[in-house]
Amino acid sequence: MDQYELIRTAHRVYGKSIREIRRDTGHHRKTIRKALSGEEPKYRRKKRVKCAVMDAVAGVVEQWLREDRTRPKKQRHTAHRIYRRLVEEQGFPGAESTVRRWVREWKVAQGWGSQKAMVPLDPEVAREAEVDWGTAWVQMGGERRRVKLFVMRSRYSGKLFVRAYAWERQEMFFDAHMHAFHYYGGVFRELIYDNLTLSVKQILRGGRRVEQERFVAFRSYYTYRARFCNPGQGHEKGGVEGIIGFARRNFLVPLPRVENFDQLNQLLVERCHGYGGHRIAGREDNLTVEERFEGEQSRLLPLPDRPYENFKAVRVKVDRYGTVRIDRNRYSVPRAYVGRWVWAHIHCQKIVLYADERKVAQHDRVFSKNRWQIDPLHYLDLIGERVGSFESARAIVQWRARWPKDYDLLLQQLRFRQGHSRGTREFVRILGLHRDYERTQVEQAIASVLEKHCPSYESIRLLIRLQESSPLVAQPLPAELLPGVTDRAVLMSDVKDFNALLTAGVS
Repeated sequence: MDQYELIRTAHRVYGKSIREIRRDTGHHRKTIRKALSGEEPKYRRKKRVKCAVMDAVAGVVEQWLREDRTRPKKQRHTAHRIYRRLVEEQGFPGAESTVRRWVREWKVAQGWGSQKAMVPLDPEVAREAEVDWGTAWVQMGGERRRVKLFVMRSRYSGKLFVRAYAWERQEMFFDAHMHAFHYYGGVFRELIYDNLTLSVKQILRGGRRVEQERFVAFRSYYTYRARFCNPGQGHEKGGVEGIIGFARRNFLVPLPRVENFDQLNQLLVERCHGYGGHRIAGREDNLTVEERFEGEQSRLLPLPDRPYENFKAVRVKVDRYGTVRIDRNRYSVPRAYVGRWVWAHIHCQKIVLYADERKVAQHDRVFSKNRWQIDPLHYLDLIGERVGSFESARAIVQWRARWPKDYDLLLQQLRFRQGHSRGTREFVRILGLHRDYERTQVEQAIASVLEKHCPSYESIRLLIRLQESSPLVAQPLPAELLPGVTDRAVLMSDVKDFNALLTAGVS
């Protein structure tokens, strides 16, 4: 660089010719002319340097990379995997950095490694929010469990909402939206989705979609517009895509220990509120997420007066076991409906069963497979007729695991007094009292009859009725009510006065 400056100064300032500069510096005329033309002195490679170690295996690596184009995106060769295969299968003597450089340059030459250009966006206030699902792991009920994360994020303010579910179902999808709208205090005018089957039935040409009927009804109720990304172009809602990973790393590390989804979702809401103090890099105003949302919230669409009735109605048939199958789990109904068709209203957390427009059963929803969700009261009449099935009846086995110890003691006493079959039948009648009375009333009555050593159905029912009725208290009549009667003084007798009668009898 010093010689470059010397040559240009000698020519431009002192007016020396190329011949004079050559004589003074010893540089070739071509070098001097390049310096005077303004070309900086630097080494320039004229020919591509050959890499002999890679040339020997280039054909094999090219074949691997071309075959990858037909394989799943997440199961293709990385440069590291190519290097390991070359070492193991080809005895490759080169370094991993050599392989990485060759693969990078080859992909660029093929047009595969070029990064796609993005259009910078300036979101409108309160207009758009992005929606997506993700997965995470938590410690729930003492077990490590995989959960589904619903995420919604405002494009303008960056305020986010995260909620966890056991499954990714349409009723959970709608429930998550309703909680998100309540969290934001309003509804965004446009929500951006992937092409989820929960919302899209079919993708047509020209960006058109055939939407699921229930999804159309839901978004029509909240009066927002749905916009869907192009297939395989999740980056079109890249904000929420990145937030899923952010939530996993920052909200759920270390793995939270919770008892149920209510605790987990309360934790997620608290951490979403904590994110309000975050400043998103690259924003010109340098405001926090919460500060930007304060100017956005008042412009959201208002919430409807009543929330959406979020359930899926399914017609199911009651089998001979008195159960219906929903999501590969069984839910019981009363014995009278065996063999009939009933309607199941599938809610997010519960299953409600209707027959003849009348509610006949309700259960907590089970998020598993091949589980029996049984109300034992549905089977008591049948078990009372077939007392031999009492010990192994699924309804009794499940109930017995959680009922008080007094129930087993009562059963023993009834069988001792009345015999095995009659005592069991009497006990089943007592269990039937749970249909008409509160659980605590029945438990207290059973404990009472055990103390009084009078175990029977009639005595337990009598005690429950006495608990419900208020005791009678005799009130004295007013003295002026019956003159000569109510105002008459009644003296208390002294028992000792009767001793005179005994004495008189002896004489």
